[in-house]
Amino acid sequence: MLRVALGGVRVLLPGRGGAGAQVRAASRLLCPGGAGSGPSCPLAALPPSLSRLRRLGWWQRRAASGASARSGAGAAERLVGRWLVVCSGTVAGAVVLGGVTRLTESGLSMVDWHLVRGMKPPQTQQEWEAEFQKYQQFPEFKILNHDMTLTEFKFIWYMEYSHRMWGRVVGLAYVLPAVYFWRKGWLSHRMKGRVLALCGLVCFQGLLGWYMVKSGLEEKPDSHDIPRVSQYRLAAHLGSALILYCASLWSGLSLLLPQHRLPETHELLRLRRFAHGTTGLVFLTALSGAFVAGLDAGLVYNSFPKMGERWIPDDLLSFSPVLRNIFENPTAVQFNHRLLGISTVIAITALYLLSRKILLPRRIKIAVASLLAVAYTQVGLGISTLLLYVPTPLAATHQSGSLALLTVALWLMNELRRVPK
Repeated sequence: MLRVALGGVRVLLPGRGGAGAQVRAASRLLCPGGAGSGPSCPLAALPPSLSRLRRLGWWQRRAASGASARSGAGAAERLVGRWLVVCSGTVAGAVVLGGVTRLTESGLSMVDWHLVRGMKPPQTQQEWEAEFQKYQQFPEFKILNHDMTLTEFKFIWYMEYSHRMWGRVVGLAYVLPAVYFWRKGWLSHRMKGRVLALCGLVCFQGLLGWYMVKSGLEEKPDSHDIPRVSQYRLAAHLGSALILYCASLWSGLSLLLPQHRLPETHELLRLRRFAHGTTGLVFLTALSGAFVAGLDAGLVYNSFPKMGERWIPDDLLSFSPVLRNIFENPTAVQFNHRLLGISTVIAITALYLLSRKILLPRRIKIAVASLLAVAYTQVGLGISTLLLYVPTPLAATHQSGSLALLTVALWLMNELRRVPK
């Protein structure tokens, strides 16, 4: 038998008559008008004086070069996939660091924003005093931190500085490799669109972060609350970071993980839909945490499972109009976060029980079991954070746990994705 690979097409020819007969058969198949009969014939470039066996060797070399090209494309895909997963890791680091910055009330310590000039921290005592004087002109110092020392200011300043510098690292991690891969031709047409969208979202995320900080620097003479950033802008900032994280991780895993060829049964379709809905619930619960952090709602009722002495507190709908309570009433915000958290862990438990009834590959089983374990760990962290009056290390771990839960949910969704026909 003779295998011919030309232009991505593999041809299997019978082996009767020896190599010469096989070459003639291949010539008739590839060039119906005869070897070298037209410009479209792959044999046209071969001199007539070449022997038939040399032509056979030419076909073999073309087959080897085709396999090499496919191997190179696969290696490029894996490299791009690893890059996207690393990028998602840098976004995760920014989310965790941003949570710690919020918990330490450091986010309003830097009162201006410069992309390049803001990279250099104060060096001398005079520069630090000038930076501190700028901070003293804004509401947080006047109302909340009027007795703060320069040493204390340096701590919160460096916390916010670390978060901003890490944001610049995230931007470079996306943009520089993207330019390199684009120039090398390693990005497919579809992946080019995704990469452009991801890089655009990174830039938007930086602008949204400063827009959020500005809301905490504004004078609000009619407000009796402590200075803080808008919970709406905080939720938008976190939400866009989570979208960037999810899109990067999903794209990277899709390039790295081989797809399972599963029979499209009714049970599998139901499991896939349930996994999609559960992942959406995990995302929504994590996003609701931004409103809890923005309003310090974790300090309102520090008991569980009841809120104080009641299952439903009296001040749940104390704001008017009623819809304001969902996003502006700390009691309602904490109540909603509890409800979403409990609903999420119930949904994940149901997903696990549903998966037990289906014959699944080992990787999918590990993903489902991991999702269940992380979910119950996250619930334990949340309850502990609440009962202990939101200590910073525990609260930061709880915020990181939401990202871990979302990661495992995305992994499971990726394992269950449909194989394209």
